[in-house]
Amino acid sequence: MINEQLTGNERSMHEVWMRKAIELAKQAEQAGEVPVGAILVHNNQIIGQGYNQPIQSHDPSAHAEIQALRDAGQQAGNYRFPGATLYVTLEPCTMCAGSIIHARIEQLIFGANDPRTGAITSVDTVLDKPHHNHKISYQGGILAEECAQLLQEFFKAKR
Repeated sequence: MINEQLTGNERSMHEVWMRKAIELAKQAEQAGEVPVGAILVHNNQIIGQGYNQPIQSHDPSAHAEIQALRDAGQQAGNYRFPGATLYVTLEPCTMCAGSIIHARIEQLIFGANDPRTGAITSVDTVLDKPHHNHKISYQGGILAEECAQLLQEFFKAKR
């Protein structure tokens, strides 16, 4: 379900939203967390946002994607978001991919690939499994270099 071709306007719009997710990733970094940020957009408005917080919250599920979905759920009073697009700076893991499916997100846009735990295109293709009753379109590589650089610099400083 990957969208191979983006028009200039689509790419530009995705880059605007991804930059907002990158700002959230920087907040995670400032908090000592792995710098990953996510926003959920519906009707050209942010309805949820989050950044990695598993260390400070003592919660292994507190990934950026989950935090954005939780935020949107609290604001909307619902756990499903048809028509929404999730922007995340790093390719989601299996846990997050499952949550994205259950939330009925329409589209996933991510920045950097995750060669270790990426469950969209890198290590697994969770969204493409035929048994899911909800299909999500996705596109990776939006501002990938900028997203990857945040992560590389973070881990380099940790070593």
